[in-house]
Amino acid sequence: MIFFLFFIILLVSCAPVNNNSGVNKKSLQKESLSVDAQENKQTTPIKEKNNEKKINSKMKAKIQNKVTIILSNKDDPNIALQFLNTIELAVYKKKLNNIYFDIKRYDTAEELINIVEDMNLLGKIFIGPISTRDTELMGRYCEEGAVFFSFSSNKTLADDCVYLVNFFPDNEMRAVFNYFPNNSRIALLYPENSYGFGINMIIDSIANKSDSVIINRASYNESLSNAPEAIKELGKYELRKYELNRQKKILASKKDDESKKRLIKLERFQTTQNFDFTHVIIADYGLRLLQVAPLLPYYDIDPNIVKFVGTGAWDDEVFYDEPSLNGAIYPGIEFDNREELVRDYYELYGEKLLRISTLPYDLVGLLDFVINKNDNLDSLYALLNNNNLRFSGLDGSFYFLNNSIERDLGILKINKGTVELISK
Repeated sequence: MIFFLFFIILLVSCAPVNNNSGVNKKSLQKESLSVDAQENKQTTPIKEKNNEKKINSKMKAKIQNKVTIILSNKDDPNIALQFLNTIELAVYKKKLNNIYFDIKRYDTAEELINIVEDMNLLGKIFIGPISTRDTELMGRYCEEGAVFFSFSSNKTLADDCVYLVNFFPDNEMRAVFNYFPNNSRIALLYPENSYGFGINMIIDSIANKSDSVIINRASYNESLSNAPEAIKELGKYELRKYELNRQKKILASKKDDESKKRLIKLERFQTTQNFDFTHVIIADYGLRLLQVAPLLPYYDIDPNIVKFVGTGAWDDEVFYDEPSLNGAIYPGIEFDNREELVRDYYELYGEKLLRISTLPYDLVGLLDFVINKNDNLDSLYALLNNNNLRFSGLDGSFYFLNNSIERDLGILKINKGTVELISK
């Protein structure tokens, strides 16, 4: 069993002015300002050169091979424990060498800051934090040469030295829109929570870059009390017409070529028949999905005619036996990729591996590669920011796009209690 170690001031002197010397005061002031300007002109390039040297020195800093895992005692204890167990298992299974880990725990933001600031940050790699709140504090250490691999789901925090490792819905939605046949007509059904609102917010920009069009959308509250009404709204012709016209108005107000091309494409959708949707994206999961999905065929949205589409959150065998989801598709990677890890984890730790616990496993493999192949920050960033390079992982090959993990996802189809890969 592998054990872890816990843890210019620029001075400008001015000659005094002799008011009794007979020299014109205004002239002297003007001359003094001119001298100051000359001095500033001379010192500015020096300061810029020094800053450039400092940056170059930082980028040439050697990558430290001791990685620190930072965990809050307020993190979900089951997730935190599984992440540590998975990292431990990854070290063992991958037979890592020349890379070491230690763990630092904290209760408050102040303690987290103290942990980070007590270390030599030049070339220092951290795994964590898990939470968005704590990840927000890490960007301030980029200039000091630290690199963070956070599990936050807030993509606005992905920047400079902060890389995000999670399952991102925009990555999943791009995969399904790339799979849709040309001129597919899409409806969106989503819950009124952060997950549903998030997908509703990103789906327009993704659809606008595809050959498909959003025809209608409807939402329901988390209690599902208005779910029947929301599903009925998807089938209303007037609402579908309104949604299409809304998109046309937005595109008509834009001047870029992409919007103009998109508007021309939408103008083709004029007849009643074209308002019928070919796919419905159900942006939900868990027990709610098992309750919502059967309502669609009940209210005349036939899964034999309209293709039901899910998100990566559908990657759970609990959904495969639901009759209304038979034939449905969602983005993801075959279970075979992680089957061995799931089995090994259960044998070692006596519990089922959480779906998200593959995240630290793949991350450890990445860190082993970058630490042993790159000796300084400059080469590390060049590697991580190379969109043409793919890293191998249990959740598919991946790279970083704008500092957020992006995966090459396939399309999976639920088929009579099992799932099969239908597109890579």
